[in-house]
Amino acid sequence: MATQNKEFLNAFKEVGKEKGISPEILFDAIESALIAAYKKNFNSQAQNVRVFLDRNTGEFHVYAIKNVVDVVENDVLEESLQNARKINPHCVVGDTIEEEITPASFGRLATQTAKQVVVQRIKEAERNMVYDEYINRVGDILTGIVQRVENKNIIIDLGKTEAILTPAEQIPTEKYFANQRLKLYIVDVKKTSKGPQIILSRTHPNLLKRLFELEVSEISEGVVEIKSVAREPGMRSKIAVYATDSNIDPVGSCVGPKGVRVQTIVNELNGEKIDIVKWNADPKVYIANALSPAQVTSVAIQEDEKMSRVVVPDYHLSLAIGKEGQNARLAAKLTGWKIDIKSETQAAETDDSDMQFVKVTGEEAFSIE
Repeated sequence: MATQNKEFLNAFKEVGKEKGISPEILFDAIESALIAAYKKNFNSQAQNVRVFLDRNTGEFHVYAIKNVVDVVENDVLEESLQNARKINPHCVVGDTIEEEITPASFGRLATQTAKQVVVQRIKEAERNMVYDEYINRVGDILTGIVQRVENKNIIIDLGKTEAILTPAEQIPTEKYFANQRLKLYIVDVKKTSKGPQIILSRTHPNLLKRLFELEVSEISEGVVEIKSVAREPGMRSKIAVYATDSNIDPVGSCVGPKGVRVQTIVNELNGEKIDIVKWNADPKVYIANALSPAQVTSVAIQEDEKMSRVVVPDYHLSLAIGKEGQNARLAAKLTGWKIDIKSETQAAETDDSDMQFVKVTGEEAFSIE
């Protein structure tokens, strides 16, 4: 039995080491579980006991803890001074003593309980390690493989664990199939009774931002900054960029040689159209840039209301507004300004004397259709 205990002890020490769990944490957990198991199986609910697992031999010992008194009123919790001194000759009234009361049949129960505790603790440790790994990656992107569909949720295999792509985070125009590889944005990581729940997204604006950071070395090096992103997932996006070095073309950097950088991102997003515009500290210029690919004649702004009025050539009105207002809507999201668009003919027929229009020529932009 001693040999079996030793083998068992060494086995779960190795498992604990492999899973990154301190042996002492396992010992403490086993001893706590054995106290409950002892009281349940040996009808000792009222008894104050301690269970000790010998770290060298693997043997289990149960000790009754009793208070030393002159007159015993409760023989379960108290021991007379005379009897107590048979265990510890130096004890006095008020001390506590421990008397071993290990049942003969306790070994098998203890072994089964210990195994259950070790398995449970390993599962908890693995869940905690997964949680700790991914909670620090919220706001990052990763590559996952579509595993299956559950109630419209897409279950993504991340290798070490699974994550969830909810309907709200799925691109409406995309179709997902088993073994499909996707780049996904980590929105949140939650602790649940079944382990960590990792929430992923294909629609988050920051997915587009992270994809550009991966593809454009100037962004990762800090010489080009992404100032703002606006998306209508699966349809069209706008991204505003700025170069901290005047010798760097921020739009060209994002487009890449022969458009290869932006095309890689478009392919990852299954054809989502992307407008790359140059950010400008002057809101009038920035608004004109944001309405790309439309040309802008002039812009007037009201700072206090964050309201702008934009005039475009008659033949660019529909382009500026976009299909179902999409271009104007995305430009407003990108800049943070309300945008009222009029053609040159409409502007001539409207009294805008309260607005001071400034002629604006949009800067370089790139639109991929």
